[in-house]
Amino acid sequence: MTIKLDLRIVPRTVQQEVVEKLRFAILSGVFQPGSRLVESQLCSSLGVSRPSLREALRSLQAERLIEIVPNRGPQIPVLSWRDAEEIYEVRELLEGEAAARCAATIKAPDLEELSDQLERFRRACRSNDPVERINTATEFYAIILRNCGNKIIEQVEGGLLARVNFLRARSMSLPNRVKDSYEEMNAIYVAIKNHDPEKARKAARRHIANARNSAKLAFEKIDQPPETAKKQAKRR
Repeated sequence: MTIKLDLRIVPRTVQQEVVEKLRFAILSGVFQPGSRLVESQLCSSLGVSRPSLREALRSLQAERLIEIVPNRGPQIPVLSWRDAEEIYEVRELLEGEAAARCAATIKAPDLEELSDQLERFRRACRSNDPVERINTATEFYAIILRNCGNKIIEQVEGGLLARVNFLRARSMSLPNRVKDSYEEMNAIYVAIKNHDPEKARKAARRHIANARNSAKLAFEKIDQPPETAKKQAKRR
């Protein structure tokens, strides 16, 4: 029997390239919350036409990475710390439950996929590409959610994804947080591998709590005047 394999490379569109460039810039902190995205400047910087840029902006709006404000245009959404706290509270409850359910029911092929994704995240931790770190971390959690046996948990988490990724970018911007994240994710994986729901729940909730603390420090660092930040750093 002859297996037909399609080896054609599908060319990426200009819009896809623009979306990736802007997503990288947003998650890397090049654009700060509340800052406007001026179309003429972006067209010049990216070397693309206004229609291509607008298509890309619509894609990013669908991901909730930008918002279109009347009489102002596209801008980076402002996420308050109170909003962030509420997101972490929901994540701690849902992801703890998802990890516990996953540990009880996951099958060998999915466990292998989870292991492979954890390894991809470990390699991404060594890179200077924040988007790759976020993407590999996101897929690790997505595998857990797909195997938790509760579609509502998966759907609610999906609705939070863009804001979660924004917070991940802030959290992982701190020294050593990427390394700590890997160790915490490995603890979740080990508990799931051992089919220990309670340990998986605790490991997931501990990971979210630590991520929350790191994100809070990152918020304070960004929101404080430089002199205040320096004084607090000295006291620590």
